[in-house]
Amino acid sequence: MNIDLSGKVALVTGASSGIGAEIARTLAGSGAKVAVNYRSNREAAEQVVRAIAAEGGSAMPFEADVTSVPDIERMVERVTAAFGGIDILVNNAGHMLERLANAEMTESLYDRVMDLNLKSTVFVSKAVLPSMIARGGGHIVNMSSVAAHHGGGPGSSVYAASKAAVIAYTKGLAKEVAPHGILVNAVSPGFIGQTNFHAVVTSDEGRKAAVASTPLAREGLPSDVAGPVLFLVSGLAGFITGETIEINGGAYMR
Repeated sequence: MNIDLSGKVALVTGASSGIGAEIARTLAGSGAKVAVNYRSNREAAEQVVRAIAAEGGSAMPFEADVTSVPDIERMVERVTAAFGGIDILVNNAGHMLERLANAEMTESLYDRVMDLNLKSTVFVSKAVLPSMIARGGGHIVNMSSVAAHHGGGPGSSVYAASKAAVIAYTKGLAKEVAPHGILVNAVSPGFIGQTNFHAVVTSDEGRKAAVASTPLAREGLPSDVAGPVLFLVSGLAGFITGETIEINGGAYMR
């Protein structure tokens, strides 16, 4: 069965590379018009837009720091003006930024991690709700992590806590907006390669250990995350809300 998102508008945060870029391409490949959010790397975002156009899709880049509420509000206004509204939101933007033991944790790093992973999810969701309500429904997919379940690796407890909060927020928001026909779910990736995330915070030894502990015996790919996101924003998932889909090759089974 082909998933047809024709006539839908999707906003994907942090979509200039990695998982976000793959999600943007996948949604566009199913017919959605895609707003490709980026913070600073406009060239990378434009490359994603060009790749989508080359495949026959429609997309535009939109700059915004999603830890800034004024930036978020301006971005959503621009997306709405360009495309007429928003039907799908993928809160993909997030990062650990660096590994730091709790004994060395700084208030600055704590704030940056929580703002990037949780605050952005809360306030981008808030900003798109009026459009979704006006259009009679919508889909929001939030990005959690397997770290939310087991606390993460060394130096990542605050990151893990932020991603656990995303799961709790997903459930609460799902209840709140269900009467408006808006479905809210999350995906929880394990070790996904080909991303800036692991290039920054994971050593080669850590990568090998992650693969060795994965029953499917490989690291995940951005496309392994994009597929479940596509499912969640389609009619195939019309009776699923408040759920978290685990994407980790069997490394963590609930």
